[in-house]
Amino acid sequence: MGTVILLTLTGLGLAALYFLVASGLSLVFGLADVLNFAHGLFLGVGAYGTWWAAGNLPGAGSDGFGFVVAVAFGVAAGTLVAVLVELVLIRPLYSRTIEQVLVTVGLSLAGVALLQATWGADARTFPRPDWTRQVTGILGAQVPNGGLLLIIAAVLVLGAILAFLRWTRYGLVIRAGVENREMVTALGIDVRKAFTLVFAIGGAAAALAGALGGVYFGTVSPGQGSSLLIFAFIVVVIGGMGSVVGSAYAAVVVGLVQQFVNYYGTSGLGDICVVGLLAVVLLLRPQGIAGKVATA
Repeated sequence: MGTVILLTLTGLGLAALYFLVASGLSLVFGLADVLNFAHGLFLGVGAYGTWWAAGNLPGAGSDGFGFVVAVAFGVAAGTLVAVLVELVLIRPLYSRTIEQVLVTVGLSLAGVALLQATWGADARTFPRPDWTRQVTGILGAQVPNGGLLLIIAAVLVLGAILAFLRWTRYGLVIRAGVENREMVTALGIDVRKAFTLVFAIGGAAAALAGALGGVYFGTVSPGQGSSLLIFAFIVVVIGGMGSVVGSAYAAVVVGLVQQFVNYYGTSGLGDICVVGLLAVVLLLRPQGIAGKVATA
């Protein structure tokens, strides 16, 4: 029983990491209709920004309030990069889908190369707080605190995003823009500001995933964002393109499938099963778990 509980909670920790990345992807696609393949860059900037701040920024550190400062710096850096990418590269290409894909894929590759050139290709030890290295006993299972931290962060981010979308003016604009962008524009509302805000929110969530992912894995590397982005895209598709709640459901399914299959089967089989699950969803329910059926 303890093994099942441990696998469940560690699987939920992995699901939380996927959701933090996928939530931004889902928001950006839902409003701006942009498949941002450079989203992993925001994660990498957040991870390296936190890593750098913990050792160099006054007031920051690897434990206590200093770690919170380091994470805040990393999130701010990822958010800033996301806003700059939207303003400089994406905004001129909103009506040119192929060019969007080419630019974001190129930016993703260039971002990994830039991180490698700046801090090297080898993985760096991440400055984790001492308590995240410890475990907590839950129903007979010794669960790593790093995974529990990810679960708490994902729940808070999901709650914050839903509250923002439902109870704020810009949230209403974003939801209306997802349903009918032309109507919102005709009402005189500048949807471009909403686009930039959505990129900022997505960048912040991805940067937070990078910082907390460093705690979860214990290291940070230039290619970490790209590898996590693959599973984040799978989560977004399974959950339904543009649905944050659907991404949360799908992340839980993907995380649990990976953990249980990799443990009871052979290493790597869980990843294959996740891809198989994606294929089944695309065949039987192409709109995803929470997506809407397309109508003519």
